[in-house]
Amino acid sequence: MSSFAYRRSVLRLATGVAAIALAGPGLAVVTAGQAVAEQEPAAQLVQRAADQVIVAARANVGAAREAGIRRVLEAHFDLAYMGRQTLGNYWNQTTPEQRERFLKANAAAEARAYAERFGQYRGQTVTVGRVNARGNGVSIVDSTLNQTDGAPVALQWEVRNDGQGPRIVDVKSEGVSMMMTKRGDFVSYIRNHGGQVEPLITELEVRAKR
Repeated sequence: MSSFAYRRSVLRLATGVAAIALAGPGLAVVTAGQAVAEQEPAAQLVQRAADQVIVAARANVGAAREAGIRRVLEAHFDLAYMGRQTLGNYWNQTTPEQRERFLKANAAAEARAYAERFGQYRGQTVTVGRVNARGNGVSIVDSTLNQTDGAPVALQWEVRNDGQGPRIVDVKSEGVSMMMTKRGDFVSYIRNHGGQVEPLITELEVRAKR
C-alpha cells in the first residue's frame, strides 16, 4: 500500500498541473491567433473545455462544484477510453460488471481530484498554440501555462476523434503523461494485490465517496 500511496502522490502532482490548465478562479484561455481557434476542432475543444470548467468552478462550491466539473469531463474527455488505457492488459481480465463499476468509480475519482484543486490558483493564463495531426484521428494541441509566480509550464493535450467527434484523452505536463502516470499507479496496485482488479475497483469506489 505504501508503493501505491507514493505513486498516488506523483499522480496528484500531474493532475494538479492539468487542473490549473483547465480552470480555477482568475484563469483565462488565450489562443495563439484567432485562426487557430476558428479552424482547428482540437484547439476549439481545449478552449471550450477550459471555459466551461471556469464557469463551473466559479458558480459552485463543494459537491455542486464537483458535479459541475464531472459534467465537463464527461462532455469533453473520453473517460471510457482513458479508463481502459489505465488498466492496460488487465482490462481484458475484467467482467462486464467490473468494467462498469470501474469506469463509474474512476470518473467520480477524476472529478473529485480536479474539484479539490480549484481555488488554489490565481491569475494564470493558458495560451493555446500549434496543433499537430498525428494520424488515426489523433491531434496534439500545444499550450503554455503562464504563471504569475513561476516559470511557464508546457502542456500538451492529446485529442482523439474516433468518428464521434474530438475528445481529450490525455494531458502532458513537461512531457509527463497523466494517463500513463495513472496507468503505472493502477498496475502497481493490482500487482500488489495478487494481480486482481477487484481490490482496485473497491479502493476507487471508497475514494470517490470520501
